[in-house]
Amino acid sequence: MHSVTRLTPTIVEVVVKAPAAARRFEPGQFYRLQNFETLAQRIGRTTLAMEGLALTGAWVDKDAGLLSLIVLEMGGSSDLCALLKPGDPVVVMGPTGAPTELPEGETVALVGGGLGNAVLFSIGQACRARGNRIVYFAGYKRMEDRYKTEQIEAAADRVVWCCDEAPGFTPTRPGDLSFVGNIVEAMRAYAAGELGPADIPLETVDRIVAIGSDRMMAAVGAARHGVLKPYLKPGHAAIGSINSPMQCMMKEICAQCLQRHTDPATGEEKVVFSCFNQDQSLDRVDFANLNQRLRQNAVQEKLTAQWIDRGLRLTGQRKG
Repeated sequence: MHSVTRLTPTIVEVVVKAPAAARRFEPGQFYRLQNFETLAQRIGRTTLAMEGLALTGAWVDKDAGLLSLIVLEMGGSSDLCALLKPGDPVVVMGPTGAPTELPEGETVALVGGGLGNAVLFSIGQACRARGNRIVYFAGYKRMEDRYKTEQIEAAADRVVWCCDEAPGFTPTRPGDLSFVGNIVEAMRAYAAGELGPADIPLETVDRIVAIGSDRMMAAVGAARHGVLKPYLKPGHAAIGSINSPMQCMMKEICAQCLQRHTDPATGEEKVVFSCFNQDQSLDRVDFANLNQRLRQNAVQEKLTAQWIDRGLRLTGQRKG
C-alpha cells in the first residue's frame, strides 16, 4: 500500500505499488482488491477481512509502478479500504475486463455519474491523444461529491459540470459550462443552446460513452430515443460500462456477472459475461434485469454494513 486519501465524504483513493499491474493497464479496465485475512484488524471475534472488490483503475504511473483505485464507500468491505495504511500488504488482481475501444478522429461525448467519472479520466485522455474531440458531461448529486477536477479537465476539450444541488459548480476554464439538475437535462439544455454557444455541438457526436449507476445509464439510453433524439446524429454509437454483480472477476468463470441482452430489432435474448467485456451497447442492455441482479444480495449486504459500522464505532474509528 502506497497511500490512502479521502477525496469526498464517501469516496477514497487507494494507491498501491504494483508495477506489473500498473504496467499492463489500459483505459477502461479494472482490478480486484483485498486485504490479507491473517493481517486484518480484529474487533472482538470479527475479522475485518475484505471480500474481493472490483475497483476502477483511475490512473497509473508505470515508471513508479503506482496504481490508483477509487473506492465508493457503500457499507461493508468498501468501508474497510479507509483503514488501510501505507506499507500494508494487499492483494491486487488484474487488470481485468476488456479495454475500452478508442476511436480516432471522432467527436465523443463522455457522460459520467459520480464514481463513474473515475473510469472516464483515463478514457478521455487516451481519446484526446488519438485526435478525438471530447465533450464531457460530469454529473454529481451533491457539490461535495466532486473530486479530481484537474483530471476531468485533462480528459475533455469541453466540460459541462452537472449537479443536482444548487448553486452548482463554477467552471474554472474558458468554454466550460455548468448546469443545476440531472445529467440528461444538462445534455438537452446544452444541445438546445440554453447554456450558451457550444463549439462541440451534440449533433456532431459520433460516440457516447456513459458510465455511472445503472439508473443513470438507463436514463441516458432511453433519452437518446426521446428528449435527446432531435439533437443526436443518426447512427451514433452508445456504450455503457456495465457494473453487474461480480465474484471471481476472472472472465467467464463463476457466472455471477452474467447480464441479459435484448436485440432491439428482433427481440432475441442472450446473456454475456460483464467482467469479460463490461462495455456494452446501451440499446441491448436489459436494465431492469441488471437492477434486479444488483439488488439480489441486498439483505446480506445491509446486515454486513451495519455490523462493520458497529465495530468501527465501538473502536472509535468512525464518529457520529
